[in-house]
Amino acid sequence: MVGAIHQAVWAIESIPLLLNSEALDVVEMTNWPTLNSMPRSPSINSLRFIAWIAVLPLAAAAQPPMKAIVVHSSGGPEVLKYEDAPRPQPKDDEVLIRVMAAAVNPVDVFIREGRITRFPLIPGMDVAGVVEQTGSKVTKFKRGDAVYAYLSFEKQGGYAEFAVTKQDHAALKPTSIDFEHAAAVPLAATTAWQALIDKAGLSAGQTVLIHGGSGGVGSFAVQIAKARGAKVIATASTANQDLLKQLGVDQPIDYTTTKFEDVVKDVDIVLNAVRGDTLARSYGVVKKGGIIVSITGPPDPAQLEKYGISGTGLSAYPDAKILEEMAKLIDAGKITPIVSAVMPLVEVAKAHQQIASHHTRGKVVLKVAELPK
Repeated sequence: MVGAIHQAVWAIESIPLLLNSEALDVVEMTNWPTLNSMPRSPSINSLRFIAWIAVLPLAAAAQPPMKAIVVHSSGGPEVLKYEDAPRPQPKDDEVLIRVMAAAVNPVDVFIREGRITRFPLIPGMDVAGVVEQTGSKVTKFKRGDAVYAYLSFEKQGGYAEFAVTKQDHAALKPTSIDFEHAAAVPLAATTAWQALIDKAGLSAGQTVLIHGGSGGVGSFAVQIAKARGAKVIATASTANQDLLKQLGVDQPIDYTTTKFEDVVKDVDIVLNAVRGDTLARSYGVVKKGGIIVSITGPPDPAQLEKYGISGTGLSAYPDAKILEEMAKLIDAGKITPIVSAVMPLVEVAKAHQQIASHHTRGKVVLKVAELPK
């Protein structure tokens, strides 16, 4: 691209009128002192127009477009547009991933509805794919590596044919599962790990109550807790009682027929992964000295003090070390990602409608591409 822009600039320079560097602020002029030192011209506005006409098509040609889901304004599922978008370029510490699959998360719905007003925006924080390009300081990966990643909240970009991420936010994909199941892992599993291990300090022999055990975060939390040797109690609807048993829950509870506070007491940890009044009803089932971790809003300090327990909210963040640990557990057969639906990228609005129902079993995944043969 640089060579093409140089040619365009030198062609413009041959025009008798003189250019000022501001006319070409679309490209870096620091390496062109001859142009920078030239005086301003009365006809600079017309030459700016000529410069843009000459340079921008060349720059666009050097950056091939990709297909992506782009949001131009907040709103309902209808604002998710399937269209061409510029292919991102990795910085020194980043990798460019050719995305095979991307998962849909509840936070994606909140973002689409107005949590972020920075547009245009490509949503999506879970991807699995193949490394296409690496930045100059990347040491963990090489082109062709199969990876999965938790993209940062600030950048996102997973609903696309290509996405960039810092190398410290990605890990080699588990070898025992496909890209669709791998894409279901990063955000939800990282959230569950940070809640149970990092915040609650879960250890073998403890008892943990997981609200929403059949959901994205909950299904991973159940399996992480079981892998750590904990006793697991979990809530879910009637339709998902079979999944709780499949995941190894010791005491499954159907919240549509049973109040958990009537059958549960003295647990070490509560992980609240649902909304509604569940958190408010959980304080009394935790033993003194126990802890509540809530991913849907912080616990009430007054209630924590009343019951002699601790509590915290959680805002998850990318961590490649957790993804590496998850890959080991998945390949060892101790954790299985639960994927209830795989949809093509163009059906993203349907995927968002399903997630917004708050009754998704495991994860919904968008299939972006087939692995090249």
